[in-house]
Amino acid sequence: MIENIGLANDAVTLSPVKLFLEADIIVKLVMIGLALASIWTWAIIISFAMKISKIRRRSDRYEDEFWRTEDIDAFHKTRGKEDLPSARVLASGVYEWRQSTGGTAVDREGTRARLATAMNAAVTHEIDKLSDRLNFLATVGSVAPFVGLFGTVWGIMRSFTAIAAEQNSSLAVVAPGIAEALFATAIGLFAAIPAVIAYNRFSHRLNKFESHLFRFADRFHGTLSRELENT
Repeated sequence: MIENIGLANDAVTLSPVKLFLEADIIVKLVMIGLALASIWTWAIIISFAMKISKIRRRSDRYEDEFWRTEDIDAFHKTRGKEDLPSARVLASGVYEWRQSTGGTAVDREGTRARLATAMNAAVTHEIDKLSDRLNFLATVGSVAPFVGLFGTVWGIMRSFTAIAAEQNSSLAVVAPGIAEALFATAIGLFAAIPAVIAYNRFSHRLNKFESHLFRFADRFHGTLSRELENT
C-alpha cells in the first residue's frame, strides 16, 4: 500500500517540463520540432486571418467605388496601382483592352477572349499568392501526428529496454518512457489539429474570395464588351 502511494505521488510530479527534461534525446528532438511547428502554425493562423479579412474589406470598398465611377480610365489612373487583388485584376483588364484596341482594326471576338484570359489569369495568380503559406498548414496537419507517433514508438521501445536492463516490469520502470511517448503524441496532436481546422477554414474563405474576384472580372469583362460594340 505504501509503495502504491509513492508511485501516485511520483505520477503527480510529472509536469510537461519534467517529461521533456527526462526524455531521451530522440524524443526531445521530436518534441522540439513539433513545438516549433505548432508555434509557426499559430503565427500563420493569426497573421493570415488578419490579412484575408483586411484584404476582403479593402477590396469590397475598392470595387464599390469603381462601379460608381463614370470614367474608368480616370479611376485606373488614380487607383489602378493599389496593392489589392481587385486593383490588379482591373489593371490586367485595362492593359489588355489598350493593347487589343490600340490599332486601326479591332478584332472584337479576339479582344473578348484575350480580356477573359488576362483577367482570369490575374485572379488565379492572386489566389495562388494568398494561399502560398497555407501549404505549411497542410503539411503540419498531415505530418505532425506521424512525427508524434514516432516519438511514441521510440518512448515505448525505451521502456522495453528499461525492462530488460532492470529485469523488472513494474510500473515504476516503464512509466517514464510511456509518459514521454504519450507526451510526444499530445504535442503532435496539438500541432496538427489547429493546422487542419485552419487549413480547411482558410481554404473555404479563399474559394469564396476567388469566386468574388471572378465575378468582378466577369462584370468588368461585360462592361468592356459593351464598349467594343461602339468601336
